[in-house]
Amino acid sequence: MKLSITHSTQYDYEEAVTDSVNEIRLTPSTNERQSCYHQSITVEPNAPLLSYEDYFGNRVHVFSVNQPHQRLAIKTSMTVVTKGAPTASDRERYASRQLPEQEWQWLLSDEATNRFAEFLLDTDYTSVTTEVEDFAGGLLGLDGAFASSVHLFDWLTALSDSIREQFTYDPGATTVNTTTSEIFAGKRGVCQDFAHLMIACARSVGIPARYVSGYHFVGDLQGGFADFVQASHAWVEAYVPALGWCSFDPTNRDPVGERYVKLGHGRDYKDIVPVKGVYRGTGAQTLKVAVDVWQSEE
Repeated sequence: MKLSITHSTQYDYEEAVTDSVNEIRLTPSTNERQSCYHQSITVEPNAPLLSYEDYFGNRVHVFSVNQPHQRLAIKTSMTVVTKGAPTASDRERYASRQLPEQEWQWLLSDEATNRFAEFLLDTDYTSVTTEVEDFAGGLLGLDGAFASSVHLFDWLTALSDSIREQFTYDPGATTVNTTTSEIFAGKRGVCQDFAHLMIACARSVGIPARYVSGYHFVGDLQGGFADFVQASHAWVEAYVPALGWCSFDPTNRDPVGERYVKLGHGRDYKDIVPVKGVYRGTGAQTLKVAVDVWQSEE
């Protein structure tokens, strides 16, 4: 599928500010599942862009606006070609490569703990609390017998399904700073919350997991409603032996496939914030973000 995306971010300040230094993580990954054919980034006031690759392999653009300004506008446009999700036959071939107990045993190996240490440790957003352990443990069975008979990929699928079924999507229930321990209070949240919860659950049983930011194209599924608002999306990648990093979306039932565009990944949201920066001046500001994703006919 060929998808075109625009992502606009605008800050309006009550008074003029200066010395604004910013980072942008809005460049789509190019990997075995997707290819970024085009991207443009514009900044107002005009500023030169520098780029580098961060520790996790994400493309980062940085810029500074030193002169006084009351508005900062950043717009990215991109075209990405994506592939479909793995098929049932793909999963069957994977399931024949290794016994479930071998996969779970691998989680205890030095290879797993040393190679993926940063994706196994707690973070502020993904603390392994008692609630998290109980939720994940409920899928393992009281004696852990379930784990010995189910492949890691299937267990992760069940975990994603359980979060989707037991928690309600509610944009007003949480904030950008909500942690896993707070999600259980109301059993409500958004994609960021559900991704953090799934990551914490996976890590609690030794499965390396990471946070993914990007976009999910659903505009053609909304029946043409003019008031439909698109936004950035978040999901999860977990490491499965013989398969590598596999994608799971605890918010939507669709498998992560051609409708998804990945921007980057990290330990949690804090590693992959789309736009962040500092400036000198008033703290009073308003933020507007607009995202549009559509299927390109070109």
